Amino acid sequence: MSDIGYSRFVAIGDSQTEGLWDGDDTTGVIGFADRLAAMLDSRYPGLLYANLAVRGKRVADVLNNQLPQALAMDPDLVTVCVGMNDVTRPGGAFTAALADLDEVYRRLAESQATVVTTLFPDIAKMLPVGRLIGDRIEQVNGVIKAAADRHGFGLVDLYHAPSMSEALTWSHDRMHASTRGHILFAEAAAEALKLPGSNHDWAQATGGYTEANSFERLYALAQWTRGLLIPWVWRHARGRSSGDGRDPKYSQLQPVSERVRQASHTG
Repeated sequence: MSDIGYSRFVAIGDSQTEGLWDGDDTTGVIGFADRLAAMLDSRYPGLLYANLAVRGKRVADVLNNQLPQALAMDPDLVTVCVGMNDVTRPGGAFTAALADLDEVYRRLAESQATVVTTLFPDIAKMLPVGRLIGDRIEQVNGVIKAAADRHGFGLVDLYHAPSMSEALTWSHDRMHASTRGHILFAEAAAEALKLPGSNHDWAQATGGYTEANSFERLYALAQWTRGLLIPWVWRHARGRSSGDGRDPKYSQLQPVSERVRQASHTG
C-alpha cells in the first residue's frame, strides 16, 4: 500500500472500534478509528467517515449487517476488528465464526477498498483467564494473518508488540483498550497504511509500565469478573447482547467532526 489518498473511510467491528473506554457514554466514546479518521482528515481534508461498530457484536453481526452497509457506501478504506466476542463465548459456534470471518475478508477484498485489520493481543499476559482462551486467540489470529497475506491487507500485529503487555495500554478490565491503547492502535493503523510520518514506535515498550504483576493481574481478573463476566452471563441467560438497542455512532458517511479532531490531540 502507498499514500494515495482516501476519501471514504468506513470502520466496522465491535467495542474496540466503537471506542469503549476512550471517553464514556455520557460525553461520548472516541476510539482508535475516530483518531485514525482525524489523522487522515488532516492529510486529506474533506474525508468522509462512518463508524458502524457496536459493542458486543460478533463476526456474524458484521458479516450480515455491518458489511453490507459498509460496502454500499463504496469506501476506499475499511478497518475491521472483530472476533473477540466469539473467542470468549463458550460453545461450538466458534468454528462457524472463523469461516464467517474469512468470508468477511473475501468480500472486502472483492470491494477493492484498502483494508486494515489486526491480530488480537495475547491477553494471557494481562489476565489469568486469558490462558483459557489462548488457543482460540491463536486460531482466530491464524485466520486473520492468512487473509491479510492472501489479499494484501494492512495488518496490525498486536499479539507480538511489547507495548501491548503494558498495563496502561488497557482499561481496568484488561480486555478493552484505555485511551493510551486507542492512541497506539491508531498509530499502528497509520503505520499499516504507510502514512508519511508513521513508524513502529507504537509497538515499543516504554520501560516505565511493564507487564502486570500478580496483584495487578488478580485485580484485573476481579474487575473482569464483575464488569464483564457476570453481566455477560446475565445477558446471555436472557438471550441479549451489550449492543442490543444501540445504534452505530456514525451510521452514514459524514465529514470528520470537530469533536473527533479535538479528541485526537488529547490523551
